Amino acid sequence: MLPKRIRVDALSVRHFDAGKGAPVVLLHGASLGSSADVWTRNLAPLAAHGLRVIAPDLPGFGGTDNPADVSLSYRKKFVLAFMDALKIERAALVGHSQAGRIALDLAFSDPQRISKVVVLATGSLLPRFAEKAAAEGEEGGESEPTLADTRALLEGNLYNRDLITTEELELRHRMSVGKNFSAFLARQAAKGQGSKGGEAPWQRVGKCPVPLLMLYGENDRGQAAERAKRAKAIDPKLNLQLLPRCAHLVQWDAAEAFAEIAGGFLSRETQAA
Repeated sequence: MLPKRIRVDALSVRHFDAGKGAPVVLLHGASLGSSADVWTRNLAPLAAHGLRVIAPDLPGFGGTDNPADVSLSYRKKFVLAFMDALKIERAALVGHSQAGRIALDLAFSDPQRISKVVVLATGSLLPRFAEKAAAEGEEGGESEPTLADTRALLEGNLYNRDLITTEELELRHRMSVGKNFSAFLARQAAKGQGSKGGEAPWQRVGKCPVPLLMLYGENDRGQAAERAKRAKAIDPKLNLQLLPRCAHLVQWDAAEAFAEIAGGFLSRETQAA
């Protein structure tokens, strides 16, 4: 499938668009090399549920221009602006890793625009144990990665490392260098400038104003499985599932199960709406 281009807030935005039906926007994570390409194996299976599935490269990632504002708050605003550019009034959001926070925050701030949320492997939305959990969006070094560095980062995010083909590795590496590495460094430099305080992110999950599904890999980092079980014990009403033989890139490790579970959840919601 060939990507498309659209202008959003003066940025040239690369994105994939598949299927027909109620719109679902897939948001990739923030680690070095992330892009809409992490969803390419999921587009057709999700679209088969009667959905229009759209995956953009977020600002400063993939083939989308680097923004002047590298903050997480700008990426949240961008999602709504991207929907406006496509003339989408309301959509479901699927957020992987750090983007799960973006999806959930938008459900709280703009519930009239967000029909449903799927959180995928977002560690910050799980209760923590005593030790500090692995941070999201910090995977990368101080210099441009080599191909071997890119492989190591991918291997750290996958249970089934056989999924790292030569083509996948080379693509991920291309998305990790040049202007994307510059954007990564800018995001790193800007960290810690936002305000803190209030509820921990995981404490808001049960109050989500739209239907919410949470999916995590049993083999993900940061004790994700144990923390997911703790979240379920704290709030048994949570629609939270653990997928076996999966690490952080759940949509790769469990592509078939992800499409079945998330696609069914999303299509039921949109049909009911």
